[in-house]
Amino acid sequence: MNEFVGKWRISQMEVWSQDMVNIIEEGYFNFDDDDQGQFIFCAVEGNMDVVVNTRMLELEFSWEGSDDARPVSGRGKIEFPTPFEGEGIIYIHNGDNSTFSIKRVGQTTANNVVKFR
Repeated sequence: MNEFVGKWRISQMEVWSQDMVNIIEEGYFNFDDDDQGQFIFCAVEGNMDVVVNTRMLELEFSWEGSDDARPVSGRGKIEFPTPFEGEGIIYIHNGDNSTFSIKRVGQTTANNVVKFR
């Protein structure tokens, strides 16, 4: 999973305005090198268990966390049209779902491109 390691800023969400996405802090997804990760947007914070698809430029995740201190969980998927951008969807069980776009933070060259095992 080290191809995705690092922070990815949420640049757009279908359901919420960017001001709402960034209400607590700038919305992001962060991927660790142990197939785990974290995200925050609006008042939703989550910890992810990530699975990389080796056939396509995508990853899938399940997650648990909180929405304004209320326990929530869900799943999601992100496809990577370029090494620096992702497009995905996140589902909140028994709640909303939204498509979103992310951009790699601090990456300006292709030395850490998205590669698959």
